[in-house]
Amino acid sequence: MSVLERILENLPKEKAAVSQVMVGAHWTLVCSRFCGLASTLLPDEPHGSSSVRDVGKLHLKDAQELAGWALSRNVLEASIGMAAINSLLEVDEANTVKGDALEILLKRGEGNNIAFVGHFPFIPKLKPIAKELWVIEQKPTLNEVDARQAAKILYQADIAVITGTTLINHTFEELLSFCPKDAFIMMLGPSTPVTPLLFEFGVDMVSGVKVVAPQEAMLTIQQGAIFPQINGVQRLTLMKKD
Repeated sequence: MSVLERILENLPKEKAAVSQVMVGAHWTLVCSRFCGLASTLLPDEPHGSSSVRDVGKLHLKDAQELAGWALSRNVLEASIGMAAINSLLEVDEANTVKGDALEILLKRGEGNNIAFVGHFPFIPKLKPIAKELWVIEQKPTLNEVDARQAAKILYQADIAVITGTTLINHTFEELLSFCPKDAFIMMLGPSTPVTPLLFEFGVDMVSGVKVVAPQEAMLTIQQGAIFPQINGVQRLTLMKKD
């Protein structure tokens, strides 16, 4: 059973009505029990050649049906599905840990090899303390590593930080298989489902977000916000217990 199948299997059984589906330039939002975010991914195809089914009627579906779209091979549909999953998850905040991902990485990362799958804005702050630091991207820029080299890089990692977006493009399991068994694995980013179910698959730390002010979040998302510009969100982190 894949990670997504395990999460879908454990979503609330009572059907949840969808009140909002918003697909922004960078972020997708679905509101049902709560509001959930996911990265907006677009198919690597000519513009207009791939479409989302049932456009204009998504708000008439229940959130569980939309959540199933996370398995879609159409990554834009999968983005909607991931946001729907996050809209259904209730996070037990009593089990969250203090400190954001950067603080935790600054403590754990000193003298270690750190591999990032996905670019995060705080990465430059970690370079001075890491033994080696790599950033793996599907479309690498200067000083980043092409995703085709992921196996070679992740094999060397003491700490692997994997973006939640890998659940949307269905690369997570393969990337995880490249990591050493004793590596510390983090899943990070607003697409990340904040659920301890990820610990069953070898993840040690889960860091995502909770939408605490939906109207503020929607206003910024529909105007093209990148993540630091989204209002009304709170970071949440779960740590696997030893």
